[in-house]
Amino acid sequence: MATTTLTEVTAELGVLEDPKVREVNARHGDAHGVHLGALRALAKRLKTQHDLARQLWATGDASARLLAILICRPRAFERDELDVMLREARAPKVHDWLLNYVVKKSPHSEELRLAWFADPDPVVASAGWALTTDRVTKKPESLDLAGLLTVIETGMRDAPDRLQWAMNHCLAQIGIAHAEHRARAIDIGERLQVLKDYPTSPGCTSPFAPTWISEMVRRAG
Repeated sequence: MATTTLTEVTAELGVLEDPKVREVNARHGDAHGVHLGALRALAKRLKTQHDLARQLWATGDASARLLAILICRPRAFERDELDVMLREARAPKVHDWLLNYVVKKSPHSEELRLAWFADPDPVVASAGWALTTDRVTKKPESLDLAGLLTVIETGMRDAPDRLQWAMNHCLAQIGIAHAEHRARAIDIGERLQVLKDYPTSPGCTSPFAPTWISEMVRRAG
């Protein structure tokens, strides 16, 4: 599939569409009906085709956009192009893949992190927080961790769901990765009680920040 057309790929996506997969994903707020394993197999055959990726994204279809993310060249997107794409990516899986597979590999990631962090759209702001969490664990230099904890302390409890989840993730990672801020991070989590009663499957770690922090620190020895 060295030079595949948009028509050919969208036809194949139509064949791969599974109503049961779509039904399960819909319960989690996602809008794609193609099994992710089948999408990855198709992407492996297509290999990198950046122009086709742009065409697939432009269709607006969630499955097509997930495939586009897998076959694009992350560093080939301009800063403003990624900003538009992120604002269009309302399906959670598309949003997450775009951040993790494309934006984090882009030379514009830090500029976008700063632009998105306090965006009035909570879904866009959640992307800024996700990129900040990545820096908390991998490149914390120049980050004001105490300041981040203050923002979390004052804003997380009443934040919309997607933004609240991203802020809680940042809280937990600060507590896990930075011992000097651990006690405060746990205290904030205990007082705010965000996600304390979130249903957690057996064997999985609760997203409640104090539990999450304590468990990951325990595992690290």
